[in-house]
Amino acid sequence: MSLAVAGPAVRSGVSALLPGLVLTAAIAATACVLRLVPGVGVFSPMILAILLGIAFHNGLGTPAAAAPGVAFTLRRVLRAAIVLLGLQLTAAQVVEVGGSGLGIIAATLLASLAFTRWCGRRLGVEPGLTELIGAGTSICGASAVIAANTVTRAPDEDVAYAVACVTVFGTLSMFAYPLLPAVLGLDPYRYGLWTGASIHEVAQVVAAAFQAGPAAGHFATVAKLSRVMLLAPVVFGLGLLRRGRGAGARAPMPWFVLGFIALVGLNSVVAVPAPARTALAGLTMALLSMALAAMGLMTDISRLRSKGLRPLLLGAASWIFISAVSLFLVELLA
Repeated sequence: MSLAVAGPAVRSGVSALLPGLVLTAAIAATACVLRLVPGVGVFSPMILAILLGIAFHNGLGTPAAAAPGVAFTLRRVLRAAIVLLGLQLTAAQVVEVGGSGLGIIAATLLASLAFTRWCGRRLGVEPGLTELIGAGTSICGASAVIAANTVTRAPDEDVAYAVACVTVFGTLSMFAYPLLPAVLGLDPYRYGLWTGASIHEVAQVVAAAFQAGPAAGHFATVAKLSRVMLLAPVVFGLGLLRRGRGAGARAPMPWFVLGFIALVGLNSVVAVPAPARTALAGLTMALLSMALAAMGLMTDISRLRSKGLRPLLLGAASWIFISAVSLFLVELLA
């Protein structure tokens, strides 16, 4: 193709994406503004974005002109955001957790994934939705759900249902956990490790842990970010699992996860200035919120209702399991 032809073709492609990009960005921005409302700030912009997207799609309808940009956001923008997540982690943070802490986090994650898959089969929940609920519960909530779906390839309604599950039960943890340190006799280190190893979203961990003091809050944040680092091997593992099944044999490996790992390594050896780190964290959250807004814009509530209560029961069982197992391991080993 000549340059004379390529120029208009590129401009035409960008023009086709623009309405969807603008729509998802507007919903993400609205989600960020809504967090300023008292009582709403406990929810991450990602959660608010998918709720707004669902409301928009099912109330007004997603314009046909926005469809290419929405699909682009859900795939390309999402992958870019996951890669940028790597800049929020360093090897030093992992070391701070310690060998026993990392062992507890890894054992809790693996046990929760295995339990969720077993329980999903018992309840008759589709394998794809089961894997999404397991990933969201075991790793980092909505971010893990949408990252896992790059290999699980579940319907958009399954992703929305999984996000709803981890939002509901992560929020319950956020309010319930701070009531328990005195009852269970947990010091700041063990309480922080427990919250970081078991609560779903990073924002939920921070909200729950800092109510027990700054020491608990700091350690919980580090423990949670160490848990987020396990997102890469879990997504790779799900990709291999899908390849091992007939229907998933053609699913591509998530090579963008290598970008995530590379940025973790870069952030471990290069000192990123604090203003740049803050700006990049904000950009990452904005891109993830756009991706969740796109997910909401492709979600039909009537199809969500058709899933019934079994996936919700699975989310509840997975939540109870990860809370109990992580607490047991913290009491035993920490």
